[in-house]
Amino acid sequence: MLAKKLQKYDVILASQSPRRQQLLSELQFPFRIEVNPVDEVYSSKLIEHEITNYLTKLKAEPFQNQLRENTLVITSDTIVWHKNKALGKPRDQNDAFNMLKDLSNSRHKVFSSVCYTTLSKQLVDWDYTEVTFKELTDEEIWYYIKTFKPFDKAGAYGIQDWIGQIGITKMNGSYFNVMGLPIHLVYKTLNENF
Repeated sequence: MLAKKLQKYDVILASQSPRRQQLLSELQFPFRIEVNPVDEVYSSKLIEHEITNYLTKLKAEPFQNQLRENTLVITSDTIVWHKNKALGKPRDQNDAFNMLKDLSNSRHKVFSSVCYTTLSKQLVDWDYTEVTFKELTDEEIWYYIKTFKPFDKAGAYGIQDWIGQIGITKMNGSYFNVMGLPIHLVYKTLNENF
């Protein structure tokens, strides 16, 4: 359905995340991957979705000189929000352990934003999901870190991984949002605006 609607666009997904690439490919329209790295630095005054909204726009900035009449750049960002602070990607094994230990036996929010940039406009969508973890043992946390190496994931976990399967007891919101792309919003926005 979207393939016909977007046929005039050169769609670029600016993400190295295999999960985002997989989810977007399931909407069945052609796109290519191109990433221009940016320093993901933001003001400490930003909270929750303000952070992910800002970072998605920041990730679109390096494409400004490449935009043509038919270019559509899609950028995205995801954070885990817990105890009034953002958890990004862990720096190392100990950082990952501390994040997961903190998320254990508690509820947190996962925010994802998606930015759509063309020559003439820029739109941003965001969504959040509440996730509850059971009490994770140290052994479970270390097994997950050493086996799955979640260093490219916000909050040091992937919902689709082993830790999500054995640890998540409750969820309110979109599963795919936690994976890093609120695909229902992407579909709606592309349908209604392009």
